[in-house]
Amino acid sequence: MASQARILWLLRLHLNQQFIGSSRTSRKEVQFFPRKSSKCQDRLLKRIQLRDRSATSAELAQEWQQAGVSTSARTVRRRLLEDGLLSRRAAKKPLLSKKNIRDRLIFCRKYSEWTAEDWGKVIFSDEAPFRLFGASGKRLVRRGKGERFHQSCVMPTVKHPDTIHVWGCFSSKGVGSLTILPKNTAMNKEWYQNTLQQQLLPTTQQQFGE
Repeated sequence: MASQARILWLLRLHLNQQFIGSSRTSRKEVQFFPRKSSKCQDRLLKRIQLRDRSATSAELAQEWQQAGVSTSARTVRRRLLEDGLLSRRAAKKPLLSKKNIRDRLIFCRKYSEWTAEDWGKVIFSDEAPFRLFGASGKRLVRRGKGERFHQSCVMPTVKHPDTIHVWGCFSSKGVGSLTILPKNTAMNKEWYQNTLQQQLLPTTQQQFGE
């Protein structure tokens, strides 16, 4: 038993010496490449990106090269990632004119002191278009290799889908009725006024008793 223990000890010692020797050798063989850009140049890249959020990494690399930094688009992506700038799909929001922005600010400031009780006395109405076939945005699916055009992984589309306009209202008391704009009927002032008289006023009387 003593001889076996000594053999195991010698074997362990031999392996440790080999490991230490190989580690020292590997450390000598490691090569460290200098960083291709300075901190000042990295800040410049960030300013260029913030000036044009939709610029691609290849376009940024070309503009960065004009500032004296010759690098690849991959390095550009790494630098931006270090600064917390990630590539993401742009969010969609309604286009607002300067007048829209000004009117919204005026509205917010006017009613900024309202309480939940105050808003509980308000009825909101709006109209929106809805497609009868397919969706207007993008859809994400999980698929395997070679399943791109599998029936369960595609989103069928048509060139000119039918669209309907729906009007509705709601308040803290509940929802009101929905009104569908007849097909081939334009959304105009007369139709909207009739909808308010025939749908909004009865809903207001039903919910608030006025």
